Amino acid sequence: MVLAFFKFLFNLKKWKLHPSCPNEAKNCIMIAAPHTSNWDFVYAMVALKKLGLNPRFTIKKEFNKPLIGPWIRSLGALWIDRSPKKVGDPRRSMTEVMVELFELTEEPLTILVTPEGTRSKSVKWKTGFYHTALQAKTPICLSYMDYEKRMTGVGICFMPSGNIEEDMKIIMNFYSDKKGKFPENFSLDNRYC
Repeated sequence: MVLAFFKFLFNLKKWKLHPSCPNEAKNCIMIAAPHTSNWDFVYAMVALKKLGLNPRFTIKKEFNKPLIGPWIRSLGALWIDRSPKKVGDPRRSMTEVMVELFELTEEPLTILVTPEGTRSKSVKWKTGFYHTALQAKTPICLSYMDYEKRMTGVGICFMPSGNIEEDMKIIMNFYSDKKGKFPENFSLDNRYC
């Protein structure tokens, strides 16, 4: 029901899909950028579904409550529990938990992440997605929302090499010409430009 409404809005706004979708996008860490508006989620979910993908996103297990929990799950939520596996162990990192999701899931898994971390301007991206892909041995795919061209989809996918500086340059180069809904709130990671 919610996705049907999202599809209606997607068509109403006359979004176009990127002409192709790499096969690797079916099992990957997928970056969603630019991320400058709550609308990005709506259009990205519809676009990725139209491309035949099953995008998932991570969210704290505390949101898994009656009424709202099933609704969030229907949109693709994966509940994250970072508590220690054993008493006395340290709290687990987000990267560790996400790698575990890939290890424990038998079916292909596309996890959507927003490394900017916020809809406000951020000149330093979070790199947990990179370490997750490297450790889980999954590709990184670059999805985008270009509001200027009304174009969305998945551009490229690649396996992380272990050289984060070089790989992040590929990512920054890809997003350098993409325009968010509020372009003034989007910035590449200035460490890799």
